[in-house]
Amino acid sequence: MKITVIGFGSWGIPLGCLLDKNGHDVIAWDNEAYVAELIKTRTNRFLPDAVIPPSIKITADVGEASDGAEMFLIALASRAITETDKFDFGGKIVVSASKGLEETRQIRISEYLRERNKTARIAVLTGPTHAEEVLRAIPTAIVAASEDEGVAEIVQNTFSTDDFRVYTSTDVIGAEIGGALKNVIALAAGCSDGLGFGDNTKAALITRGIAEITRLGVAMGGREQTFAGLSGIGDLIVTCTSRHSRNWRAGELLAKGKPTHIVLEEIGAAVEGIATAKTALTLARKFNVEMPIVEEITKILFENKNPAHAVADLMRRGLKGE
Repeated sequence: MKITVIGFGSWGIPLGCLLDKNGHDVIAWDNEAYVAELIKTRTNRFLPDAVIPPSIKITADVGEASDGAEMFLIALASRAITETDKFDFGGKIVVSASKGLEETRQIRISEYLRERNKTARIAVLTGPTHAEEVLRAIPTAIVAASEDEGVAEIVQNTFSTDDFRVYTSTDVIGAEIGGALKNVIALAAGCSDGLGFGDNTKAALITRGIAEITRLGVAMGGREQTFAGLSGIGDLIVTCTSRHSRNWRAGELLAKGKPTHIVLEEIGAAVEGIATAKTALTLARKFNVEMPIVEEITKILFENKNPAHAVADLMRRGLKGE
């Protein structure tokens, strides 16, 4: 199959290399300045051990990238999703691997894609996946979600390898909300570690975090059981517990008193949880869902609230049943 990867950064590269290894004809598209660097070095500074094989063509030309494509894989940061407006996805399979929300209108990425491509066959690829480990062919499991079960199965067969196991789902809402909001909870987990708290605190954050994510996801139309799976608790665990996670690292820096703009400068790449936090809180209020962890993280990010004070306020909330 000829597959176009839109966004050939720290997530697009591992997935593109996986598809290439799986025998597909892969062409990667990104902006002109970055493409020039990629063509010259065949690597990415966030993935120093990755060498892009010569069989993967890299271009900044939309027409060249689109020509003959049977599937499009979107691996852009959510803030860059408008770059997809340059492409015509009519009738093609479009796989979103972006774990975020469209900030301007507070909608899911697949909703954004659907509005602009009425006939596209859309799927979401999400789950507990660190790019570094996918590159090293460490056993990984992920979910391909589509309202069309046949499309989900095509994506499953396209991406599956002996080391990369793909499950299918028809719950696109649940899969996307789990993948986006786990980044916000991971910021809290990083704050917890940065403040010197222990395993008790981390376990509480993960557990109460998935409760918040589930409440919102179900209110938006997702299925409760989805959040007990790979795209829910699975992705949350990996993002909250690993130093590979930019969101965890951002939370750790916030706990050390660094303001949000400095945190972003130090990390030097997209931190989806920061972009998603305010949108998630807006959605929580729209759907009348209580999300105290998300609310406190938003205050830390955008109101300069002291992380230690945020923890204290969470712990002093009125007592209630689980």
